[in-house]
Amino acid sequence: MDAVAYANHVAILQEELVCALGCTEPIAVAYGAALARAALGKVPEHMSVACSGNIIKNVKSVTVPNSGSMRGIEAAAILGAVGGDETRALEVLESVTDADRAETTRLLNEQICSVELAENVPNLYIRIVAEADGHTAISRLEERHTNVTELTLDGVPTIVGGISATAADPHASEADPRAELSLSSIWEFAHTAALEDIDGLISNQITTNKAISDEGLRNRWGANIGSTLLATRSNDITCKARASAAAGSDARMSGCAMPVVICCGSGNQGITCSMPVLEYAHELWASHEDLVRAVVLSDLTAVHVKYYIGELSAFCGAVSAACGAGSGICMLRGGTFEQFEATVVNTLVNVGGIVCDGAKASCAAKISAAVDAAILGCDQALTGESFRPGDGLVGETPEESIRAMGYVGRVGMQTTDIEILNIMIGKTDV
Repeated sequence: MDAVAYANHVAILQEELVCALGCTEPIAVAYGAALARAALGKVPEHMSVACSGNIIKNVKSVTVPNSGSMRGIEAAAILGAVGGDETRALEVLESVTDADRAETTRLLNEQICSVELAENVPNLYIRIVAEADGHTAISRLEERHTNVTELTLDGVPTIVGGISATAADPHASEADPRAELSLSSIWEFAHTAALEDIDGLISNQITTNKAISDEGLRNRWGANIGSTLLATRSNDITCKARASAAAGSDARMSGCAMPVVICCGSGNQGITCSMPVLEYAHELWASHEDLVRAVVLSDLTAVHVKYYIGELSAFCGAVSAACGAGSGICMLRGGTFEQFEATVVNTLVNVGGIVCDGAKASCAAKISAAVDAAILGCDQALTGESFRPGDGLVGETPEESIRAMGYVGRVGMQTTDIEILNIMIGKTDV
């Protein structure tokens, strides 16, 4: 691998694997509100929040982290404005206090925040207008959860804590380094990368995500999918792999105030990329280096698959993350490059098209189902029983299959996405 491609793979991991507290959509709302408050210089007297449908969908039913069980865009925005630390990005709510929560409850009751659906905008779009003492501050996030495209005070661009608006999202253009990824480049990088370039990132991902997974198994969170899976099959490695990922989602979807290392802009996906691979590494007595390389393969495979789908859509992101997990497991089990490719295709053929109906407790169940499909896909690949070109969306090459499924998620499921949102917000009777 040449130096430019190598650096590109490292840079993608560095950008993808960052810490976030709780579900990234309410956190992004809180981050935008904290930026607007900082620009304004005080807690707003009134805020209006305009969001894309996918943001509304993903914030509606999930608990805002560190909020004391509050839900909804208004709660996320007000808590971010009252107690958020705008310099912490996706950990913006980590330091909120009991006093901040009490003030948020008071302001919620006073209805200082209004929410509206923004149409004809990117799938990830948040624009917050904050007003106080005759002044107006505006923050806008687009395309990615921390991509600030507008930050003004009284119409004048401003800088907050070193943060200023960008003219456009660099990842929305053809210059996106993710466009250069391929299954072959990912396989080569995972096997040949210098350990010192990847160990810190991956070890932090594993340690951080295992902590919240253990919490999800130890205590009651959400629908308790992880602990339910282990209740009768605790010695089954397939079940343990599914449970470890699901348990992390159980906790974070219900507001657990523990950080996660995200991937593809999602904590659930960061957990899914890492925890099943960790369970198999333990089962197979793999070395630390083999574990790190397998998780690198998992993360970058998920990023590659997700690139063709987009940041938010009606296509459940657990599927792309499970493709990654299955790939990492395949690597640990001694799979070849061709078996790695087959694992990805087999997984997409099986569970591609699971719908995303927002962030909430059932995400853990979808993660379990997707990881189960990925392990089956790996089993198929290792025994030579994979799906063949012409089977549905299976293309002549694995890359064709990935692009085809991405097209279904990005374009084909647009109408599905709209109808899911309409049902969730009560605009459609069923």
